[in-house]
Amino acid sequence: MFERLLPQMRVNTIYDIDLQKLKAQGMRGIITDLDNTLVGARVPLATPELVKWLDDVRDMGFKVVIVSNNNRTRVSKFADPLNIKFIHAARKPANRAFHRALEVLGLPAEQTAVIGDQMMTDVLGGNRMGLFTILVAPVAPREEGIMTKVNRIMEKIALRSLRKKGLWPEEEQRKS
Repeated sequence: MFERLLPQMRVNTIYDIDLQKLKAQGMRGIITDLDNTLVGARVPLATPELVKWLDDVRDMGFKVVIVSNNNRTRVSKFADPLNIKFIHAARKPANRAFHRALEVLGLPAEQTAVIGDQMMTDVLGGNRMGLFTILVAPVAPREEGIMTKVNRIMEKIALRSLRKKGLWPEEEQRKS
């Protein structure tokens, strides 16, 4: 039942993603969540470390688009200075925003990874679309909104079930 919530990769932060390996697997595009994936939910702009990472990602030939459930003002203030296209009010895990993101990237699902901090939105939506899903630990979990807190409760229930089935071994929960 909860298998659709399983990511293909789990890391602590975006900086732990082996971009060379991702490229070798045929990935050419990255759909990324914003809040608690790239920066904390209350951090308005990219950190210097994130700017460098995004530059490295694009220098490697990856196309990037931000897909966020947040509003236009929040997402545009973050994405515009970085010259990154975005989709706001995405209503993840609904397919529509992921379809739009693939159109923006000009890539098929099998060449695209989705990075996010939530199993219930980013991973579920990505898996349903056939994307390569990467789950990161939340950057600033104390800054989460009410809907995210509800999702976290549902994630805990799912994780309990997945662990019982041996699909989410405790020792492999987060790789750094």
